[in-house]
Amino acid sequence: MLDQMDNAKSMSIIVTKGTLDWAYPPFILATTAAAMDVEVTMFFTFYGLQLLKKDLDHLKISTLGNPGMEMPMMGGHMSMPNMVSMLPGVDRAATTMMKNLIKKKGVASIPDLREAAVDLEVNMIACQMTLDLFELSQDDLIDGLEIGGAATYMENALKSDINLYI
Repeated sequence: MLDQMDNAKSMSIIVTKGTLDWAYPPFILATTAAAMDVEVTMFFTFYGLQLLKKDLDHLKISTLGNPGMEMPMMGGHMSMPNMVSMLPGVDRAATTMMKNLIKKKGVASIPDLREAAVDLEVNMIACQMTLDLFELSQDDLIDGLEIGGAATYMENALKSDINLYI
C-alpha cells in the first residue's frame, strides 16, 4: 500500500475558457487522467465558470481570434479567416457545424464528459470571486462542486505533479 502512495500522481487544471471548443481539452485531460488513477482538481474561473452551469446549451464556437480554425468540408478543409467573424450568424453557423461534426464522429458531448468527470470523482472548484463578479450563485451551477478562491487552487497546485492552464 505504501508503494502505491509513493507512486500516486495528481494534476490540477485552471479552466478559464467557456466556449464549446475550449471546453474539450480540460474535460478530456481530466477524465483521462482520473481514469488512470490520477487525482484531478479542476479550478473554474472567469469564463471557464460557464462550463459548470446546469444547462450547457449556451456553449458556442467563437471564430474571432481563431485563425487556426479549419473545418472538414467536401473532402477538404475550409479555413475561417478572422474577418469572417464580423458577419452576422457566423459563430452560430460554426457552432452548428462543430456540433454536427462532433455527433458524426462519435465524440462525447461536453455534458457527457462533465458527467464522466463527476463519476470519476474529479474535484471541481468554482471560483468564488468569479461567482461574485458575474453575480452568479451556487444555484446556477451543477451540484457537488467545491466553492473556493485562489488560495484553494494553490493548496492543490502546490501538491500536484502536473499543473495545466487551459
